[in-house]
Amino acid sequence: MLGRYITENKATVRAAARNFGISKSTVHKDVSERLRREDPVLFEMVKDVLEFNKQERHIRGGLATKRKYAALAQRKK
Repeated sequence: MLGRYITENKATVRAAARNFGISKSTVHKDVSERLRREDPVLFEMVKDVLEFNKQERHIRGGLATKRKYAALAQRKK
């Protein structure tokens, strides 16, 4: 279920953990070890999604910082 959720929603590890009520560590373990053994095809699909999310992580972080400082500037006005 976890692997299908990640691929269908292009979900991050955090989003998947939040949705299933489990820790990020559990998500990593499930999709990197258990899924590899149980469904190698789905594992590759999940790996691609997570790799894409990892590549975009710095962009999302930069946008969050930009929003933070824009909100602070707005409050000062």
